Amino acid sequence: MQPTRIINARIITPYRIIEGGSILITGNKITAVSDLTIEAPEALEIDAAGKYLAPGFIDLHVHGGGGSDFMDGTEEDFLKVANLHARHGTTSMTPTTLSCEKEGLLQTLEIYEKLAGTLYPGSEFIGLHLEGPYFAMNQRGAQDPRYIRDPDPAEYRELLSSTNAVKRWSAAPELKGALEFADFLRPKGILVALAHTDAIYEEVLEGFERGYTHATHLYSAMSGVTRKGAHRYAGAIESAFLIDEMTVEIIADGVHLPPPLLKLICKIKGADKIALITDAMRGAGMPPGESILGSRTNGLRVIIEDDVAKLPDRSSFAGSVATADRLVRNMIRLADVSLCDAVRMMTATPAKIMGVADRKGSILPGKDADLVLFDERIDIHMTMVGGRIVYTTFIKP
Repeated sequence: MQPTRIINARIITPYRIIEGGSILITGNKITAVSDLTIEAPEALEIDAAGKYLAPGFIDLHVHGGGGSDFMDGTEEDFLKVANLHARHGTTSMTPTTLSCEKEGLLQTLEIYEKLAGTLYPGSEFIGLHLEGPYFAMNQRGAQDPRYIRDPDPAEYRELLSSTNAVKRWSAAPELKGALEFADFLRPKGILVALAHTDAIYEEVLEGFERGYTHATHLYSAMSGVTRKGAHRYAGAIESAFLIDEMTVEIIADGVHLPPPLLKLICKIKGADKIALITDAMRGAGMPPGESILGSRTNGLRVIIEDDVAKLPDRSSFAGSVATADRLVRNMIRLADVSLCDAVRMMTATPAKIMGVADRKGSILPGKDADLVLFDERIDIHMTMVGGRIVYTTFIKP
């Protein structure tokens, strides 16, 4: 593979921007970074022409896009999702499931294992995220109630005995058996996240101590302040704020969370504890109209309108149709954060949360050559995954 040199770039680090910088890529790795032009006459040269060069975006929570969902259970659909999001700057993602029947989950897992580690033109898969089915029924949101239940040790032990693909599992910590569930996952290096939960602070704190260290789509499908008789109790939302070490993820599509809440989350948690997620369903990159959340065969009918997916009765959101570039743009425009902080929440912080910061999330020698080039409007001009250009507006790969 011919070395690649990118010159005249505004390189974004977590804390500053290197003006007029250049980087050298050899194979699938970054091998040099400089504020001067790197001498490499044998390299393919890409002139960034003053555009921003950032680490590739990392999406911790994504269900689909481009008309496909990971639960459709085909290689073609997996690749359509990976390709659509790569066009918007995502270089790494954790394909995410919904609460479903066992057969559908096993099929999704089988396709994931076939594709993971192979070369294809799209975002790299860095682990499967199981969202459910161990949720509080009252906080199910758009999750199918037919499949929601308490943790079943026989079920999750059997599933995890046959695969290492699962890197993240979201569940409600207050359920019967949920703490023992976390005890089983944690030694396997699986990120345990609280989600779709009615837990109060004391339950969240105990869950955190047992492994529930991350909050899935903060504010969505989780308890806030509640009353029991005359007494008030802090819910999962307040708990995520109170537990300093807990990381959170937010759907910064401009619909799920209004600007005041985006600003509040940033003020309390800071960019080092916040990951931006799309939570995108198949409608990302597609026109408004009817769609399906989950599998085509038995998924939930939804409507895409007002830049979001909704249940047909419009009683609840049913996932977002956002892409990563939109999240970064919104955090700058709606939450008043700096470009560096917005990018950090889409790169370095999710890399740390998923345990891949040793190879992804920042532009440093030795890291994977996962890069995205964009302009002042955060419009994507090039996406590079492992040193390969998978999307570009100005140069043939």
